[in-house]
Amino acid sequence: MDRLDNTIRPYAWGSTTAIPHLLGVEPSGEPQAEMWMGAHPGAPSRTGRGTLAEVIEADPERELGARTVARFGPQLPFLLKILAAGAPLSLQVHPDLEQARRGYADEERRGIPLDAPHRNYKDTNHKPELVCALTEFDGLCGFRAPDRAADLLDALGVAALKPYVDLLRTRPEDAALREVLTALLTADREQMAGTVAEAAAACARLGGDHAPYADIARHYPDDPGVLAAMLLNHVRLQPGEALFLGAGVPHAYLNGLSVEIMANSDNVLRCGLTPKHVDVPELLRIVRFEAADPGILRPEAGPDGEEVYDTPVDEFRLSRYVLSEGTAGRDLTLDTPQILLCTAGSVRTGEHTLTPGQSVFVPAGEKTDVSGAGILFRATVVV
Repeated sequence: MDRLDNTIRPYAWGSTTAIPHLLGVEPSGEPQAEMWMGAHPGAPSRTGRGTLAEVIEADPERELGARTVARFGPQLPFLLKILAAGAPLSLQVHPDLEQARRGYADEERRGIPLDAPHRNYKDTNHKPELVCALTEFDGLCGFRAPDRAADLLDALGVAALKPYVDLLRTRPEDAALREVLTALLTADREQMAGTVAEAAAACARLGGDHAPYADIARHYPDDPGVLAAMLLNHVRLQPGEALFLGAGVPHAYLNGLSVEIMANSDNVLRCGLTPKHVDVPELLRIVRFEAADPGILRPEAGPDGEEVYDTPVDEFRLSRYVLSEGTAGRDLTLDTPQILLCTAGSVRTGEHTLTPGQSVFVPAGEKTDVSGAGILFRATVVV
C-alpha cells in the first residue's frame, strides 16, 4: 500500500485553522479549504511511485482490480476529501449522468474551452456526494416545503418580498419553487441590494431559524443568493452524521469540518453566493423543484465493527471503524481499491502508522489489516 501525500486547496471560503488543527500543525494564516485524496487530474495524491493517477495508469487492473475496471474503466471512480468550511460555499447543484454527457458534448461542439469561466461541464460524469461531519457541521440541503419557505420570508417583514411569499403560498410546489428561484436569480443585483440588506438585518434581529441566513449575508451582503438560500432546508450535523446529495438537489456547506466523498467529477452549476458564472437557463434545467427532507444519515453497523453510510450509488462506498486499544486487528482486505483515512487517534495498517489527516491507498486484493485506537474512514467502490 502507498502512503498518500495530499494537496490542500486554498479556496477563499476555507477555514484557516480546522485542517491544521486536524493535522497537528501550526496554521499558516491562509485559508485551507479541502485536502484531496485520490487520482483526480486537478490534484492527484502523490506516492513513492509517482502520483496516484500515474500509478493507476501504469497498471489499472493491478491497482483497481478487474471488476472495478470492467465496471468503471481504468480510473479511480471516487475522490475523497477533508473539507473545512470557514465561510459559506456557493449554492450549487450537480447534473445526473445523462445531463452531464449531453452538456459536455454540447459545450465541446460549441468550442467552449475547458478552462473558460462560463464553462459548466468539465467532464461527462455525474457528481453524487456524501459529506460526513467530523465537527458540528452546518449546511443547506434541498428545498423546504413552499409554505414553510413563505413563512420564513414573511416573518422578515420586508415589503418587497411579499410577491415571493404570495407565489410560494398560492402556486403548486414545482411552479412556486421554480418561479421564485428564477425571479431571484434574474433580478437586477443593484436593485435587489436594498432588499437583501433589509432581509439580512431582519434575520439578525430575529435569530432562531433565521440566524444561519444572517451569517450568510455577512459574507455575501449584496447577493440575492441570500434570499434563494432561504428556500432551502438548514441542517446541522453532529459528528458522525452525514448527508447524501444526489443529482438536481440544491445545496451549500456553511461551516465545519467533514469528510467528503464524491464521484470523480468537477461538474457544478452555481445558484448564487458566488462571483463565478451562474448559467440560469441551464441551472433551471438541472434543478429538481421538489421539497424534500434532507435525510440525515447515521452509519449502519456491519460485520467486524464496520459502520457503513448507505447511499444509492456505486462509484463510492464510505464507512468508518471506531477502534479501541486492545481490540484484535481487523482484516480489511477487498478485491476493490481502497483509501484509508485516519481522523482521530493512531491507527496501524501494514507498515504505516496513521495519525489524524494521514491516509493510504490500498490496491485491490492487497492484504490489509488495521489495529490501534482511533477513527478510520474507508473509501471504496461497489461492484
